[in-house]
Amino acid sequence: MANLEQQPICNVDELPFAIFCIENVAIHLGVSAEKVYDALTEKSDILNHYIIPCYDALHSQSKAYIVDDIISYMKEKEVKI
Repeated sequence: MANLEQQPICNVDELPFAIFCIENVAIHLGVSAEKVYDALTEKSDILNHYIIPCYDALHSQSKAYIVDDIISYMKEKEVKI
């Protein structure tokens, strides 16, 4: 299991992956990437406490799986856009 403590972006592949996640969640939800970024960083800390720490497990999955997983996690944490 991944360490879910806050983890800054350290790997050169993590930043493009974070952008990929934000953009694709935004497309799926039909909202701006800015709103998704705000939800993942200001309204919660899902980006630094879930997406980045779970990079190794998530990045090897399909786009649909990643988007559904992040949206499910947002619902679990009651993060609304």
